[in-house]
Amino acid sequence: MRTKSSIRNLTAAFLGQLLGIAISFISRKIFIGVLDEEYLGINGLFTNILSMLSIMELGVGPAIVFCLYKPLAEDNQAQILALMKLFRRLYCLIGCGILAAGIGISFFLPVFLKEAPDIPQLQLIFILFVANSAVSYFFSYKRSMIIADQRRYIATIYRYTAYFLLNAAQCAILIWTGNYIQYLLIQFLATFLENLLVSKKAERLYPYLKEKTTEKLDAKTIKSISQNVGAMFFHKLGGIFVNSTDNIILSKFIGIGAVGLYSNYELVLSALSKVIYQIFEAFTASIGNMGATENSEKSRKIFYVLQFLDAWIFGVSSICLWILFNPFIEVFFGKNMLLGRGTVGVIVAKYYLTGMRKAVLTYRDAYGLYWQDRYKPLFEIVINIGASIALVERWGISGVFFGTIISTVSTCFWVEPYILFKYVFQTKSAEYFWRTAVYTGVSLAVGAAITWISGSFQPEGIADFAVLCAFSFGMSNLLFLAIYFRRWEFQYIIRTGWSYFAGRRFIWMRK
Repeated sequence: MRTKSSIRNLTAAFLGQLLGIAISFISRKIFIGVLDEEYLGINGLFTNILSMLSIMELGVGPAIVFCLYKPLAEDNQAQILALMKLFRRLYCLIGCGILAAGIGISFFLPVFLKEAPDIPQLQLIFILFVANSAVSYFFSYKRSMIIADQRRYIATIYRYTAYFLLNAAQCAILIWTGNYIQYLLIQFLATFLENLLVSKKAERLYPYLKEKTTEKLDAKTIKSISQNVGAMFFHKLGGIFVNSTDNIILSKFIGIGAVGLYSNYELVLSALSKVIYQIFEAFTASIGNMGATENSEKSRKIFYVLQFLDAWIFGVSSICLWILFNPFIEVFFGKNMLLGRGTVGVIVAKYYLTGMRKAVLTYRDAYGLYWQDRYKPLFEIVINIGASIALVERWGISGVFFGTIISTVSTCFWVEPYILFKYVFQTKSAEYFWRTAVYTGVSLAVGAAITWISGSFQPEGIADFAVLCAFSFGMSNLLFLAIYFRRWEFQYIIRTGWSYFAGRRFIWMRK
């Protein structure tokens, strides 16, 4: 059941994100063609400010999903109803809080800008961003129910259907009117409708959600939720300050134009990360279910398989980004949108380091390991902001991202696996770090080889870029296959995939 659910979730996420990437780049191309660079910068800056405001969410989302694993496995409907009642109230408060705080911040927007852009109704634009963020919380708790029950694929289908329709409508608005405010109004409407429809779907899947309950949560559950929410507040704070301050620092110290330049690279990274992260999120609920029913030895074995998959995916994607990033930006957005090769290298290194944590973070979410390293994000924040501000004056855009690398290596990269191995596997984490070193060495060697081979090829159009893309992706995977095909983790993945898809095939033939 867990394998079936994981593969369903993975398939829906992968196909949906591919569609999402395609429409994202078409939408961005039209956005750049209709509106100028300042609008692009404002779009990136306001998105980052709103990400910082989401600190009010306090990590309630992961706490919901983690608390639901056990009652769902036991079909304890009374416990589920009591949990959902609590989370409904919390999310309503969060949505209202974000709306109020965002409206307040809208009066102080010049603080985030080095120079005021020539964009009318800037405050209204920001309030529309705030409203879009706030409205997403009013139905989110029911989405969490679907995800915790290993049915993430359902939420994924709704998410990407809405995303496709939203981008199509926004493109039409820009082409016909060129009006940015109407563009944002469409976004608000799409967010509201998507969350409403997912909520109704959850009620159809779990009719008892519409029942009223007088059941109260026991003291142990309340304590667990309070601990997780409190710990997740720090983790959320760390994630926001590390991932959402880059554009704010760039805007303040270099200018809104730098945010606009980086935003195209960020679009690529965001689209790619969403595809890959969906792969790992597809396994989270199944790992959580396994944690409630299986021993730690089996869980550790599956973790090493997930780490291997993590290393392969982020190794290949980092190599492709290093080779293809600037050719892609030049072909699709123009030479005037390029960043220096050194800056691209720092961006790719930051992407790889963040990605290599994904297997550990998947297990952290599945096992609810938020309390044990709750103070780690505070050190991460101080180091990240301090290093980024110190280095931005000397190295410009590269300095901001190098500051993030410093904070990641000095905190997350070693603390997170240490906590996982200590509290879940009850063993030392030395093997994890040895494996990480080996995987990173292989990625660097393969990347250097492919860079050397493709170094003289300069794509001059979409056809040339497609050739370079196919070569980079194909060759990196072939080299990884030649190096890794004898590893037991690779054999495990092949056997599991074959048994699932072959079984479905034979079932279909028998019908």
